[in-house]
Amino acid sequence: MTTTLYKKARIYTPVDEGRARGGKKQGQLACFPDGALLVEDGTVAALGPYETVLRARSGQPPDAEIDCGNKCLVPGFVDPHTHLCFAATREAEFDLRLAGTPYLEILKRGGGILSSVQAVARASEQFLADVTLERALTALRHGTTTLEIKSGYGLDQDNELKMLRAIRQAAARSPQDIVATFLGAHAIPEVYRGRSDDFIALLIHEVLPLVKEEGLADACDIFCEEGVFSIEQGRRLLRAAQGLGFRVKLHADEVHDLGGAALAAELRALSADHLLAAHPDNLQRMAAAGVVATLLPVTAYSLKKPFAKARQMINQGLPVALATDCNPGSSYCESMVFAFGLAVLLMDLTPAEALTAATLNGAYALGLADRVGSLDVGKQADFLLLDGESPSILPYHAGVSSVQEVYKKGRRVV
Repeated sequence: MTTTLYKKARIYTPVDEGRARGGKKQGQLACFPDGALLVEDGTVAALGPYETVLRARSGQPPDAEIDCGNKCLVPGFVDPHTHLCFAATREAEFDLRLAGTPYLEILKRGGGILSSVQAVARASEQFLADVTLERALTALRHGTTTLEIKSGYGLDQDNELKMLRAIRQAAARSPQDIVATFLGAHAIPEVYRGRSDDFIALLIHEVLPLVKEEGLADACDIFCEEGVFSIEQGRRLLRAAQGLGFRVKLHADEVHDLGGAALAAELRALSADHLLAAHPDNLQRMAAAGVVATLLPVTAYSLKKPFAKARQMINQGLPVALATDCNPGSSYCESMVFAFGLAVLLMDLTPAEALTAATLNGAYALGLADRVGSLDVGKQADFLLLDGESPSILPYHAGVSSVQEVYKKGRRVV
């Protein structure tokens, strides 16, 4: 057994009490100004004041000691909503949006999600795996030690499976924990225009069983929105996914209040994501059901749209997580540091609340809180050293990454 003691650290971490933290608890952190973290074979063995951790060793010296120079030490970021697996960026579309061109007009010109679908169809699995890994490692350099990656730019059986296999290949080559989510119901394919029920039936009866058979995804997601998929279609697909053993989550109530938040509560989903238009009563149902609200501030920033009502959600007792939503259309950003800063400065989270949102609550949104998201004894030793004395350095030191070193299972990877 190899032991390493990280000393002279200012440790800040949420404490896992068995569920995601909302309300006043979202802003409560364990803080050790003269802290130490003892790592044994990649897991947290002890943490707290330096002298207390030493006493826990019963006089046995660790194999190695590392002086953290009084820098801030926090859990590694958990990004629970990304679309990192895509084949091409869409800068031209970005310019059109800046010029005021409506999305439907962009779609008519061959842009939008259909552009990404066509690019994925042309790409090989190996190419997708390589570019996905490259983006995941960029996220790692900004402190993301665990992340989710969705499919959803395939929109047919072969290309959805190709994406999921590429994600699996990227995960095998990255030091991060990477989980895959099947988002076959991301948009209605052109060949199913006007027949969306038939497409949902295809996903339920043909594609989902293949995803399960190959073990290609941990969860199933659907985009419920006007002009895309209805709440009833979401219910059918996600209940079928649950029947196969998948966890479920939703793109919910982003533009219109369709009741996606209520469906998430009904199904006891891991999370409901976006939620800009969600009704407060349905948010309360999510809180009662233990569903995490995953908010995507970079998307609102990129689209020049209002931000989700994070302050209201936390005050309702709803656990809030943060994610980058990294994708080629509305949020080309791998940096949880940037999402953290937006949450504090433009969504009114405190730095302590944002840290919980970017770590422990994100882990609950992925069903991985037993392993990651906080520096609790027995969890993986995934942590960051920052270039400041507290988590406030993340929004305060704007425009750069304050992450200086990244550790995964006790091993420095950045």
